[in-house]
Amino acid sequence: QVQVVESGGGLVQAGGSLRLSCAASGSFFSVLIMGWYRQAPGKQRELVATITSGGSTNYAESMKGRFTVSRDNAKNTVYLQMNSLKPDDTAVYYCNADVILETGAGRYQYQYWGQGTQVTVSS
Repeated sequence: QVQVVESGGGLVQAGGSLRLSCAASGSFFSVLIMGWYRQAPGKQRELVATITSGGSTNYAESMKGRFTVSRDNAKNTVYLQMNSLKPDDTAVYYCNADVILETGAGRYQYQYWGQGTQVTVSS
């Protein structure tokens, strides 16, 4: 059983900052890529940023320079530091973990999603 749990969302004024955290826990061999996605009302879920276990990052173009993704491999935790927030950043932010499960039949790769955390930016 693998759990992915986000925290840190909330209400912030435009121009402010928030830091999201996401921890993967349970029984698994390793965690490969961890990332953040978001979904605003009436819109499709979109990529925010991802980070590999080696620290390589990938950002959506509109988040570059404002958002920073980081990771603590020992804690299987990924962070998203969001600065200069805009009302358009209002969304539910979801964490995704790409996990290697080890069973008697071998190792399998599987993706897990968190339940999401609401970020609301007021103007």
